[in-house]
Amino acid sequence: MRCPFCRQEDSRVIDSRSADDGNSIRRRRECGACGRRFTTYEVVEKTPLMVIKNDGRRVAFDRDKLLKGLLRSCEKRDIPTDRVVLLADEIEREMRNTMEREVTTKAIGELVMEKLKGFDEVAYIRFASVYRKFADISMFKEELEELLREKRGRD
Repeated sequence: MRCPFCRQEDSRVIDSRSADDGNSIRRRRECGACGRRFTTYEVVEKTPLMVIKNDGRRVAFDRDKLLKGLLRSCEKRDIPTDRVVLLADEIEREMRNTMEREVTTKAIGELVMEKLKGFDEVAYIRFASVYRKFADISMFKEELEELLREKRGRD
């Protein structure tokens, strides 16, 4: 690793530790030439994840858009923001773990619905109403009845 002070390539690691909840490694280094210390971070390089829109366009996955949708569904619920952020992390991780470089908006929507169902039922219904474009109250009723049937099946 090149020293940021004297530009020599002779540096050694003097301390390593996990950072960013295990998503990166923080390394303290010391330059062999000038003796100054500096910090570097090592992270796993993520392959770009592309989203195939309904009209066929391909756009880069936007984690912030996913998080905004989740936060909107959980609005005015007694759910800490940290838990919603962790849910977004879990959804993104699951999409990336498939090793597919492209994912459809439909697949993302269905995964979010699946995760929200066990996370918060009200947030699930709110998300479903937008995602499935509920046109009237009967569509809400059908979704609620399905949710209740599944809940009774688990109990």
